[in-house]
Amino acid sequence: MMTTKNESSKAISDLEYNLLTVLKNKSEAVQLYETYIQDAQNAGSQPCVELFQKLQQADREHAHEVRRHLQEVMQKGKM
Repeated sequence: MMTTKNESSKAISDLEYNLLTVLKNKSEAVQLYETYIQDAQNAGSQPCVELFQKLQQADREHAHEVRRHLQEVMQKGKM
């Protein structure tokens, strides 16, 4: 998203948009890992189950971190 001269006319800033997009993608990934974990269980591959669980947890933690940053950015924008 390109920055314009008149940031105040935007509903949200480019930074807010970027953080929201990352949060959406991470949240979707967390949900998709449930399918991947189930598929790995059905295939009898415990190493893959554990890998997908590890990746899911990492994305969950990243989503929480992004949410914190988004809240901080939004609070600064209201000041």
